Amino acid sequence: MTSTPTSPLARTADAPALPREIRHALAPVDDSSVARRMLGELPAPLVTLVDFAVILLVGAMAPGALTTGWRIGIGFAVFAGLSWQRAQRHSSARMRPSVMVRAIALGTLAATTAVLALRSLAPAGPPAPELLRQGAVTGVLLVLVRFLVQSMSRRARRRGAGTIPTLIVGAGTVGRQLERRMRQHPELGFLPVGYLDDDPAPIPEGDELGALVLGPTAALPEMIERSGARHVVFSFTRAPDSEVLPLLRECQRLGIDVSVMPRLFENVNGRVRVEQLAGLPLLALRQTNPRSWQFLVKHASDRIVAALLLIALSPLLAAIALAVRLTTSGPVLFRQERVGRDGRSFRLLKFRSMRPGGAAVDPKVLDRLEIAGLGPGGIEGEDRRTPLGRFLRRSGLDELPQLLNVLRGEMSLVGPRPERPEFADRFGERVRRYDDRHLVRAGITGWAQVNGLRGQTSIAERIEWDNWYIQNWSLGLDLLTIAMTPMAILHTPKEEANDVASGTAAEG
Repeated sequence: MTSTPTSPLARTADAPALPREIRHALAPVDDSSVARRMLGELPAPLVTLVDFAVILLVGAMAPGALTTGWRIGIGFAVFAGLSWQRAQRHSSARMRPSVMVRAIALGTLAATTAVLALRSLAPAGPPAPELLRQGAVTGVLLVLVRFLVQSMSRRARRRGAGTIPTLIVGAGTVGRQLERRMRQHPELGFLPVGYLDDDPAPIPEGDELGALVLGPTAALPEMIERSGARHVVFSFTRAPDSEVLPLLRECQRLGIDVSVMPRLFENVNGRVRVEQLAGLPLLALRQTNPRSWQFLVKHASDRIVAALLLIALSPLLAAIALAVRLTTSGPVLFRQERVGRDGRSFRLLKFRSMRPGGAAVDPKVLDRLEIAGLGPGGIEGEDRRTPLGRFLRRSGLDELPQLLNVLRGEMSLVGPRPERPEFADRFGERVRRYDDRHLVRAGITGWAQVNGLRGQTSIAERIEWDNWYIQNWSLGLDLLTIAMTPMAILHTPKEEANDVASGTAAEG
């Protein structure tokens, strides 16, 4: 679906005064919000101080702490050092939970090893099993405290505390996508204050982004000073590298944080590493292989868990089936053709939540969704939901029969939500990288869904999150998605909870 530009040039600041949004962002903060601003920014010393306080607490509670606690203190100082080093390189407020847990686990392991080594040199003190227990307790407490602090930091940033004024170099499609993500996720703490571009791209119709083009790329040093920006993102621009590289070095000289949007960013995942080729840096891309042994483990685990859940939930499944039978005519299970891995079709199962009969889909509704760039989902025609069906959809219980799809190898517990063939064909032609989501099995829940992209939401955004999940897949990411699913269901507004887990669902 193409958009018609509203003007030949993007919005440009036509007056020397800075836009009102920038002036508001740079307004002085009263003394009462200083602590909240510090929490929003989470400086590295604060992160390390919190970690060290937890370590001291565990050490103080250890048996014989007054006489042997110094060994634990020295050992876990190793962890504090590692924590400081990582905090200098990664923002704790923006660190992914899986990265945080892995970092704490490795740091705790290194610290515990150091403590055991000290004990071998001076045998007096707690036995080795006690030291291992203390190490495990310390690791768990550090994870819990870090999650608590990160949650508080994200909440403070959502309220505008500790935001980082950010300039974007490049006012094209990717630059606008960066601004959109910054505004959609204020908890990350980036406040886009403007673009710099020599030849801005046209603004698509309906684009509601607020940042202005403040001037050409060469004006970056001036705009950093005028706007108070503390972060610059270099997106894609037509300016040659010979002009952009001096600007990047000037940012470094001014102490401005710099981020660079990599070329071919769609294929860059969290496993990328930098390699040196005779002094030249290369980004080595380690792509996810859906046919690797790791995915064999995933699929085997899916089937085992699905079988166990079917057994454990059999009384609930029987009760729901009986309730559906008593409250509506037609079969208990609703079957609908969906597209899964490698484009193969299968019959998706759900508990029936609608009365039979009537038009399943209103073509006019679907046309309006397509014009707006939204995916199908929820009620697309006559509302034939039964009272029980409304409850089943709101709670996600209507999805439980899909455990049979998982057991049969047609679906996974976690993966992109499957779409109907007619929509898969349409989106495959019109939505960029749509077919990439068919590299893996479809899931009962998915990364896009737990991040709020379910129902009638942007299909392009949904595909981006699905593809991000595929590129960055790990068993840890699956566990995180499953853990986030109940919260996603609970936080779904009642009027939008037509089909919480799937985001699709017209019943015939």
